Amino acid sequence: MGTAAFALPFPLSALGGRGAPADSGSDDIPPRADHARLAAWSATLRAEKPSRARGARTPIGREAAHVGELAIGTPYEAFTLEAYLRAGGEPSAAEPLTLSLTRFDCVTLVESCLAIARIAAGERAPTWKRFAGEMERMRYRQGVRRGYTSRLHYFSEWISDGAQRGLVREIASELGGVRDERPLRFMSEHRGSYPALANDDVYRQIGEMERRLDSSPRFFIPAQRIPDVSDRIQTGDVLAFATSIPGLDVSHAAFAYRDGKGILRVLHAPLSGGAVEITRATLPKYVANIRRATGILLARPLRG
Repeated sequence: MGTAAFALPFPLSALGGRGAPADSGSDDIPPRADHARLAAWSATLRAEKPSRARGARTPIGREAAHVGELAIGTPYEAFTLEAYLRAGGEPSAAEPLTLSLTRFDCVTLVESCLAIARIAAGERAPTWKRFAGEMERMRYRQGVRRGYTSRLHYFSEWISDGAQRGLVREIASELGGVRDERPLRFMSEHRGSYPALANDDVYRQIGEMERRLDSSPRFFIPAQRIPDVSDRIQTGDVLAFATSIPGLDVSHAAFAYRDGKGILRVLHAPLSGGAVEITRATLPKYVANIRRATGILLARPLRG
């Protein structure tokens, strides 16, 4: 996935890989460093609970953003969920659930922070298995992991599919967003950029998926109107940066983040910077600096 330096016009799944390298943890056995981070970050969230206001629950998005703060400096790594395909894996077979807490792309940062916040909020121990389960239900359509085509490749569908299942609430429409009527065809029209689409059945299924999305409305807040609604955007809201690239919905994903002075910034895993960071630029200025960006999609995480 791209960021302020957007060099590659691919859907999130191609730009960022949406997963971890081949040597990263599966849903069964995590590497030691990943397991240590899961334990430490979950413990940090749990330790803060007694200090919170009585009777109030911190929004899950804010807790996820706090995990993102703990992840600052973690390296960015792209094209990682596709590693099994490069190794000869079959895209029509069940896709391996690859996970990492020691390197991220922009979407896996969002997903991982939300997954940790959710498992840390419960009474049960925050295990790697539970983390994997949360990741799976965010990453795949209706939370069911099958082959390559079951993955939510277009981030606008990540939002709409999650909204249907109570994982997020789409809020761009609530804030006066406008509808993006353009059909999503980037994957099928750039078949050579996706190794999985060499398989004719997979290519056909991706085309069918894209056509189904024609009937799924997607709303974005135009770039020039972001300052007008910024006071209604909260730390931990999920941002997706809409693009004018033909056939494509968004080109980057992140968290909204308010600093100690209440200034709205972006917490993300940037391709250009190479590590998880909080931007120095405000959200409106960050969007203005993105080539071909037209605005933002917005989703507010729910406890699910």
